[in-house]
Amino acid sequence: MSHVKRFVAGVVCPRCAEMDSTRMYRDDEREHRECVKCGFEDSMRLDGRPEPKELETRVSSDGVDPLKNTPATEPEAQPLQFFVNPNLQKKDH
Repeated sequence: MSHVKRFVAGVVCPRCAEMDSTRMYRDDEREHRECVKCGFEDSMRLDGRPEPKELETRVSSDGVDPLKNTPATEPEAQPLQFFVNPNLQKKDH
């Protein structure tokens, strides 16, 4: 299916700031815009639903440990104390 792409008068490209270089077209569920000068592309849903969030991984999770199904906690910080070993003596040569 071919889409009719139409230039939009007076629109400024968000990337290259060129005026009258942006064209728009629609498909079944999205409205697309693209710049013919720099190649910028963007789209949004026609029904107003928000875009899906980032896929949840163990790195981007909400703080719940997926293996234990409990809130993930960070280990507490513990200060370290360093002592000089009296058995190590510098020898002057």
